[in-house]
Amino acid sequence: MFILKLSTRGKYGFRAILELAIHYGRGPIPLKNVSERLDISQKYLERLVTSLKSAGLVQSFRGAHGGYTLARHPSEIKLSEVIQTLEGSIALSECVNNSAVCLRSKSCVVRGIWVEMKEAMNGVLKSTTLQDLVEQERAQEQRGEVMHYI
Repeated sequence: MFILKLSTRGKYGFRAILELAIHYGRGPIPLKNVSERLDISQKYLERLVTSLKSAGLVQSFRGAHGGYTLARHPSEIKLSEVIQTLEGSIALSECVNNSAVCLRSKSCVVRGIWVEMKEAMNGVLKSTTLQDLVEQERAQEQRGEVMHYI
């Protein structure tokens, strides 16, 4: 069985940025609160949020009412940006990003499938925003469904 897996970094990073998106417009959220709500180590979240901040997706505020918030409205942040920041390329094989790593790259029909798969995944990620996920989350809450994170 083939399973394409996100790393723990990707899963937890997505959960954290979605939490910030859900609370967007309500002011900064202390990382301690995010840690407790998501049951993720605060120390690990600090590393993830640092990457998201460096990419311009998250901003921090110091002080008694400090914490983290999205740097832009959730409708302006595409999932492709989040994945790129947390995971890097979503290529299934190194030859997709760099054909020079394999002498057969130019004639390999399997590589063509990997390229198509990467383009399809990128298409979904580029056409979906954090706001889309926030709206799905709110719809689930209205139906009384339990929140499930990746």
